[in-house]
Amino acid sequence: MPPTMSGTAGAHTPRVVPSASMSQRVVLASDHGGFPLKEALKKHVESKGFSVLDVGTWSKESCDYPVFARAAAEAVGSGKAWRGIIVDGAGIGSCMTANKVKGVRAGMAFNTKTANNAREHNDANVLTLGAGYLGDDEAKAIVDVFLSVECTVDRHKRRVAMIDALDSGRPAQAPPPEPPRSPPPMATTADHGQLVDTIVKVLQSNPSLMSGIVAKGAPGFVEMTCNPNKSCKGKGDCCVSCSVNETGDNLKGMLGGISGTRLCTELGACDINDTFAGIIDHTLLKANATYADIDQLCKEAAKCGFKSVCVNPIYVKRAAEALKGQSPVVCTVIGFPLGATPTQIKVLEARRALRDGAKELDMVIPIGALKSGDHKYVYDDIRALAEVARDGRAILKVIIETALLTDEEKVAACVCAKRARAHFVKTSTGFSTGGATVEDVALMAHAVEYELEVKASGGVRGKDDLLKMVRAGATRIGASVGLKIAGCVVPGAASGGGY
Repeated sequence: MPPTMSGTAGAHTPRVVPSASMSQRVVLASDHGGFPLKEALKKHVESKGFSVLDVGTWSKESCDYPVFARAAAEAVGSGKAWRGIIVDGAGIGSCMTANKVKGVRAGMAFNTKTANNAREHNDANVLTLGAGYLGDDEAKAIVDVFLSVECTVDRHKRRVAMIDALDSGRPAQAPPPEPPRSPPPMATTADHGQLVDTIVKVLQSNPSLMSGIVAKGAPGFVEMTCNPNKSCKGKGDCCVSCSVNETGDNLKGMLGGISGTRLCTELGACDINDTFAGIIDHTLLKANATYADIDQLCKEAAKCGFKSVCVNPIYVKRAAEALKGQSPVVCTVIGFPLGATPTQIKVLEARRALRDGAKELDMVIPIGALKSGDHKYVYDDIRALAEVARDGRAILKVIIETALLTDEEKVAACVCAKRARAHFVKTSTGFSTGGATVEDVALMAHAVEYELEVKASGGVRGKDDLLKMVRAGATRIGASVGLKIAGCVVPGAASGGGY
């Protein structure tokens, strides 16, 4: 009999009970990035009474993860192992590889809840983990759930059978190559140099690929240059004094199409009236906003080309209908403005908003938990919302309410958001004791290592404020004065409030 979990199937602190004969074999595999975690998990699994089949890799020397992921998956698919655990940097590639093998149902888990779901609902027989996102203790807890929970509910077993039916007609697998004991490096220094030379030659022969963007030297920053055949007045880091017609398309393309970039500019360097409308969330979060106010907000956003309208959840469906076929999307707030709502309620709120048509979710973290040092609760709270957002193909922005935090707490919140796979960190609700500052935006951009975007909200009152925030690292601006910033005139305009 396979190991079982004491207590309910949904428990997340299981007691792993090995079979009496200890005949259940677990196959483990990893690439070089997952090797240290695999070694820790090997000891952990053996301590629970299971036998372990280790198919590599056996060092931190660079190797190809598909080789080892396939070896582990083949062991499970052929019956040589009961279950398999594969570790690479993110867990994604190994999951894809394992699921190509007949008889394998591989699932990637981020926490004990997703591991429980993979077993209870999907009867996963292979688990993949991302070493870059999990600590040893967290990974061990996930493994305990994976090795303990069983798929017993009839409706789940019926759906698993439907998955297995896809294997019928799949050609037999060729024998997997023997994993090398000393895998060769993926690329030598000479190979790297040749690759760089090739890229440089391609760019030099096709200057249009650069679209006016030239590397500035600091990670995550770019320098914008104008058409050299045009006359530019003044000086600056970016678009200088060139007109919007000369630089606007480049700016829009950079801000909207290249992940991880930050725009650097000199204050007053160019007219941003049209250029920056696309990074503004046109916001109305007043308690007394009426239906007519929301309709007007949507009308303004569509005319001016704002990135989104940000409204309270009750208005999401109305805004989505008003903006159907238009470029702005609907953003809403979750757990707003205090963040002191239980995670389960935030999840329900987010799912309802997505059903109503929201494409972006701005959640408030549990600020009190953060200030109490309970980073795990903060991480779990964000992670739950991140999973809902990704399932709904939506963007998650994490409001940390900088005015209430120390610098250390701001960094901790940003790290939690990054680890939880959010898309943005955001400064403020606009309803607390202060809003965005240039210093906070710069700190947050650095804390997420420029891998998440940064939204500045609260206190952005005009063009100069926006430029300061963008220069500090903001890629999105939440403001109730978007019309003023963009210089956009819309009949009947009287919206605004909340930011």
